[in-house]
Amino acid sequence: MVEIMHSPPKSQNNRVISLFRLISINFLVFSFLFLSLYTCIRVLAEDSPTSAELISKAWEAHGRGDIENTFRYTQQVIDLYKDMADRLQASLKQFPNSKDEIEVLGVLNDVATAYFIQAESLMRQHKTEEAKKIFQLIIDRYPFAQAWDQRGWYWSIAEVARQSIKKMETGSIEIETTKKQVSQLVTTIKLYDPGEEEVVDYARYGEFVNVGTKDYKYIVHDQEGLIRAVGEGIYPNTGSVRWDPAYNRALKEKRLEGSHWDFLQSPDLEAAFFKWVTAPEPQGVKMFYTGLILEKAGLIKHAIKCYYAIVVHYPGSYGITYFKTPWYVGQAALAKIHYLLRRNPQLGYRLEGADIRIINGFDKDVYNDTVITNPGKFVKDGFLSKLKPRPSADSFSIKKRLGKGKVQVVQYENGDWQLLVEGKPYVIKGITYAPTKVGESPDEATLSNWMYADLNQNGKIDGPYDSFVDKNRNNHQDDDEPAVGDFHLMKEMGVNTIRIYHHPLSVNKQLLRELYTNYGIRVIMGDFLGKYALGSDAPWNPGTDYTNEEHRRNMLESVTKMVLDFKDEPYILFWLLGNENVYGYACNADREPDAFFKFANEVARHIKSIDPEHPVAIANGDVLYLDRFGKYAADIDIFGTNAYRGDYGFGFLWHQVKQEADRAAFITEFGCPAYAEGKSVDEAEFLQAEYHRGSWEDIENNMAFAAGAGNAIGGVVFEWLDEWWKAYEPYIHDKKGLWAGPFSDGYMHEEWLGVCGQGDGSLSPFLRQLRQAYFMYKRLWNK
Repeated sequence: MVEIMHSPPKSQNNRVISLFRLISINFLVFSFLFLSLYTCIRVLAEDSPTSAELISKAWEAHGRGDIENTFRYTQQVIDLYKDMADRLQASLKQFPNSKDEIEVLGVLNDVATAYFIQAESLMRQHKTEEAKKIFQLIIDRYPFAQAWDQRGWYWSIAEVARQSIKKMETGSIEIETTKKQVSQLVTTIKLYDPGEEEVVDYARYGEFVNVGTKDYKYIVHDQEGLIRAVGEGIYPNTGSVRWDPAYNRALKEKRLEGSHWDFLQSPDLEAAFFKWVTAPEPQGVKMFYTGLILEKAGLIKHAIKCYYAIVVHYPGSYGITYFKTPWYVGQAALAKIHYLLRRNPQLGYRLEGADIRIINGFDKDVYNDTVITNPGKFVKDGFLSKLKPRPSADSFSIKKRLGKGKVQVVQYENGDWQLLVEGKPYVIKGITYAPTKVGESPDEATLSNWMYADLNQNGKIDGPYDSFVDKNRNNHQDDDEPAVGDFHLMKEMGVNTIRIYHHPLSVNKQLLRELYTNYGIRVIMGDFLGKYALGSDAPWNPGTDYTNEEHRRNMLESVTKMVLDFKDEPYILFWLLGNENVYGYACNADREPDAFFKFANEVARHIKSIDPEHPVAIANGDVLYLDRFGKYAADIDIFGTNAYRGDYGFGFLWHQVKQEADRAAFITEFGCPAYAEGKSVDEAEFLQAEYHRGSWEDIENNMAFAAGAGNAIGGVVFEWLDEWWKAYEPYIHDKKGLWAGPFSDGYMHEEWLGVCGQGDGSLSPFLRQLRQAYFMYKRLWNK
């Protein structure tokens, strides 16, 4: 799972730091090669497997509960590679940050992981003193070792070892964080220079040249006049803030010390504003984050001016996401403007004609981009325009129909798309449903199948029928909290669709028939199409190869089995291929996107040959390689994608799909954690609900006959219930941020994505604590 708009790395623009980092990487590589030569001679002489191979076997044995082989494989790693790991650790002066630096240290990481697996096994055997000794050994001897999580990040082995010790000693764990203390918090911003114009008339101060082309630019003729018009903090007025008495007071109080990136989530909004206005970042990036801070302070008009200045002056500016993909700031700024105007109709404006198109903007290379810009124009949104009737399906005839059964995708004469079920418009109000019991994890091969789980042995499936709502959140089932079941709760919420996969766990057809018959909820049925090596029979590393004929044949057989097994089931809405395969974990779709999309299209044609009754969709990773999808996947009816962009929705995504592929589109996965560092439970849940509200409003705004692109057909919320295994230790509800992103505190807390929580975990898998997001959807989806 990924999302897209994230804070750029702190060293992004610091060439000196990058140079020293490169030197340090090269030194590590040299050291590694020297030590590897020594070790390889020894290993080859003994005909022994690599440390990575042994660790893979150790994890598998640990997951099966095979204690004998767990210790056999881990001890082999320690005996063969400990000396080399110790040398690598001794060569380090600081914690490795980049993936390149970490990968050079593979042997160090594997040895520390071997000890960690041993300690974990001992802990689960209740041999706590022995476990603590090994955990402490890791902390003392291998503080810089890291382990790879197959979902896409590294985690500190020593840090998790500390958490495990604390858990054994106290029975619980809280992640400790250090916060910067300031002498005074100013949670409002009072602009010293708000500017002379609320909506800047840029034509008064310069001219727009080559609008709508790659040669667009805005030429300033009256710089002083423009500076007075925009106000402080907005280009080109980025210097007057230094004359602001509040700025100088903040300097004197030492409230501006530290990196500007650390101020993004600061409650001291005044300091954050000053810090970002003066930040050493490219103007586009600087103004975007300044705009975010102005939004938080409630200065919506000034925030809009800030975002629009990006569109006018720096439409092609970009940042780099946590996942090393481009983030186009100008497009995000345009989306923010539309969002704020929609949320604040009292402002009385709309932005017409504005567009930023990035040719070649769907790969990871920003140097081949061509930016085509039209800055548009702000227009008064008058009373008569609000009375203008909204068009409907009755206004247009259908020009294209995809599918021959009860479920069809149609396109109208005006270019808008809808999903029809039995001839009526169907909006996907979906959720990912996978109620995982606390303590279970697929990483350790302990994940049970929720479709058959009956832990209390009463003849009912646990999550769907035996879950109850902990209304007072006391982690106890009180007399007035009867079992109601998730299926009932989802129906009450307004859910009409769930998204599941037919593998690797078997599907309970009867349960899904009950879901549809008794609760009216349909199923989007998916095949991973080789992601995570599922369906291809490829090894996890290097994973599925979409140019490999054997892998392709295996995947086609997997899809065929799915379709033949389920095509006549009444609950099937449509078929879904993959799950953000283009991000490349355990498959090569990121390196071979043409081969992947060509194969996906071949699979879609095959599905339709055996089941013409249901459409076929894909689950992409945001819009990465969208142009390749448009070029090679004409037989896939619906473009679906996992997207995590922020509380304002999905930005240009809908228009990009229309431009590059002209397809119906839906969000296969989106969401926000219900935990935020520094926020109370209620505050964090409110922010989660607001994120979801903004996301759903954006989906609605881009449905057929609405104001947007007209191709949105719904979305699938991620997810129903918190899954405690996502940050590794499945018995701990981890609060650490796994990666930087556009969330409530700037980080993804992947164990907190549920619209329902599991409380303290003691009554898992039955207890449900309904969050504010649940009730928000209940209002929106039932109106």
